[in-house]
Amino acid sequence: MSTRSESGQTNLVAIGVLVGLVITGVWVWKRLSFETQDYVIDQAIPVAFAGLAIAAGLFILVRAVNRRRGKRRERAKLLAAFERATAQEKKLEIAFALMDVNEYRADGLESAIPALRDLFATTLQQALGDKQHRVRGMAASYLGALNDRTVIPLLLKALDDDHAYVRSSAALGLGRLRAGEAKEKLTIVMKEDWDQTVRSRSKEALERIK
Repeated sequence: MSTRSESGQTNLVAIGVLVGLVITGVWVWKRLSFETQDYVIDQAIPVAFAGLAIAAGLFILVRAVNRRRGKRRERAKLLAAFERATAQEKKLEIAFALMDVNEYRADGLESAIPALRDLFATTLQQALGDKQHRVRGMAASYLGALNDRTVIPLLLKALDDDHAYVRSSAALGLGRLRAGEAKEKLTIVMKEDWDQTVRSRSKEALERIK
């Protein structure tokens, strides 16, 4: 209750300051000579807007650089944790987080790609059972992001998985790899699969392969 009251008082003070600045600005403006007003309109305001635009651009640039640095630090942290982990379940959890932080790209993960590929491939083949289909699907999707074409046969096989999520993820992975050898199979899946998401993913994959 106290926090709300303080917040309300702060808002009232901010509104009061803003109203005071507006009133002061109008009062000062009316007392300026016409020549000064013309100068402000013709020169000062455009310069001020240009300054604001430059400041906004610099702010966006600095923010993007800081964000990129933060992602690199997080990636390095996860890579170190991935190398230290021994339990497969924990390793897989870290691997999924690592791919998310790296925005589904292989850049910067070169040292870990063989281990990631083997882990995702094993997961796709061995995470069986009805409740494991999401894990298999994520593994299939991330396999396609590693730029390793040796996994294409595995992803082609995953297009026949019992679960639509796995099939759509496999199609996504093949599209990311631009796997020309998958065109025939993807075309069949795009036309015949009962699930609309799988058909859409297959269509998207074919468009990327072209």
